[in-house]
Amino acid sequence: MNFNLSITAGNLLRNSPFFATIRHASKKTGGSTRNPSDHGRPKHRGWKVQDGHYVSAGTILATQRTPRFHPGLNVGFGKNGTIFALEHGKVYVTCEKLDPNWDHTWVQRIYAGRENQTIFKKFFNVVPVEQHKRFKLIEEV
Repeated sequence: MNFNLSITAGNLLRNSPFFATIRHASKKTGGSTRNPSDHGRPKHRGWKVQDGHYVSAGTILATQRTPRFHPGLNVGFGKNGTIFALEHGKVYVTCEKLDPNWDHTWVQRIYAGRENQTIFKKFFNVVPVEQHKRFKLIEEV
């Protein structure tokens, strides 16, 4: 009987139970980041035009998520809360007493618990440069 045993050092090591392959990490472990990807981009909401500036029709005056600012004279209110100018003119921002319609559900949700309080809000007004000259004098001080 002739057994052909070809025993080499490589075959012994490969078939040995003590031989295992070792994989090294191809990249280092990732540390924390200062700008996480799950926060998204900033929305830049707030005032776009300051009090006393001149604007043209269609200019965005403020963007908001909840009704912080309210439209006044010659100012429109978009469905996403954007306040924009309806005419050319000078911007005036005033703080006025708000009398909300309590029948609306969003008014009830936002101003809940403030039914008997006086609520003041900022109103954006655009006064046209060229007046229409239709004012009527009611009382002189």
